[in-house]
Amino acid sequence: MNECYYDKRMDFFYNRTKTDTADEWTGPQLIGVLCFGTFFCLFIFISNSLVIAAVVKNKRFHFPFYYLLANLAAADFFAGIAYVFLMFNTGPVSKTLTVNRWFLRQGLLDTSLTASLVNLLVIAVERHMSIMRMKIHSNLTKKRVTFLIISIWAIAIFMGAVPTLGWNCLCDITVCSSLAPIYSRSYLVFWSVLNLVVFFIMVVVYIRIYMYVQRKTNVLSSHTSGSISRRRTPVKLMKTVMTVLGAFVVCWTPGLVVLLLDGLNCTDCGIQNVKRWFLLLALLNSVMNPIIYSYKDDEMWATMKRMICCSSEDRSQERRSSRIPSTVLCRSTDISGHYIEDGIIQGTICGKGDLGDKGNS
Repeated sequence: MNECYYDKRMDFFYNRTKTDTADEWTGPQLIGVLCFGTFFCLFIFISNSLVIAAVVKNKRFHFPFYYLLANLAAADFFAGIAYVFLMFNTGPVSKTLTVNRWFLRQGLLDTSLTASLVNLLVIAVERHMSIMRMKIHSNLTKKRVTFLIISIWAIAIFMGAVPTLGWNCLCDITVCSSLAPIYSRSYLVFWSVLNLVVFFIMVVVYIRIYMYVQRKTNVLSSHTSGSISRRRTPVKLMKTVMTVLGAFVVCWTPGLVVLLLDGLNCTDCGIQNVKRWFLLLALLNSVMNPIIYSYKDDEMWATMKRMICCSSEDRSQERRSSRIPSTVLCRSTDISGHYIEDGIIQGTICGKGDLGDKGNS
C-alpha cells in the first residue's frame, strides 16, 4: 500500500520536482510582479463591476444574452480574487504552504477558468438557438437563465475541487507533475485536453453562426429600407462575441498547452521558464473583456460612462433624446444587438420616420 503525504508542506513536493520557486520570485522581480498584478486586479474589480451594474441598470440589457454576459463579467471578477490570493501565496511563500492551502490556491484559478469557459459555451448555445430560429432573443425565461447561471457556477466549483476530492498524487508521488507538484499528471492531461476541445467546439460554432448571419444579412439587405449600419447590426454583435471568445482562447491556450506538456512528462520542453508569463497572459484576459464590451457596444459604454461621470452633459443629452422618439427608436435598434427580423421591422419604421420628415419639409 502506497504511503500518503497529506501532512507534508509544499517544500517536500517542490524539492522532489526540483522547482526553485525562491529564485524566480525575489527582489525587484517580485516587487514588479506584485505591482503589476495589483494594478490589473484593481482594474478587473472596477471594470467588471461596472459591466454587471450596467446590465442591471439599463433595461435594454434585460435579455438572456446580457445576463450571461454579466455572469461572464462575474467570472472575471472572481478570477481577480483568485489572482490576488495567488499573489500573496506564491514565490518563496509557496514552499511554506500546507497541502490544503495550495489546493485552495489552485482551485480558485481552476474554478474561474471553468466558470468563464462554461459561460462562453452557454452563450454560444443561446446565440445559436436565437439566430438559427430567426429570433431577436432566445426563449429563455429569467428562471431558466438563473438556473443556467447557478449550474455554471456549480460545475465550475466542482471542477475546481476535483483534485482536492482525490484526483491527486499525494498517495503516489511518482506520478506528480512538475508545474503542479501535488497534481497527478493524468489529471493535467484530462484538464488541458478537455478545455482545448471545448475551445475548438466553440470556435467552430461561432464561425458557423457568423457565416449564417452574414449570409442572411446579405440576402435581406436588398429588401431592407434601413441604413447600411442598421443592416449590419447582427454581424456587429457576432463580431463582439467572437472577439471575446478569441481573446479567451488566445490568453488561455498557451497555458493549457504547457500544462498538457507537463502532464505528458515532457522534461525537455522548458516549461518552468514560461509558466509565470503564461499565467500573466491569462490574467490579461479578465482585463481585456470589459474593454471589449465597452469598445464594441456603444450602449454599454454610454451606460458605464454615465455611472462613472454622472455629468450634466449626459443628463442634458438624455433630455434632448427624449424629445425625438424616432431617433431613440433607430438608435435603440442599432445598439441593442437586435437580429435579422428586428432589423427589417425597425428599419422600416425608421425609414417611414425619415420619409415623413422629408414630406413635411
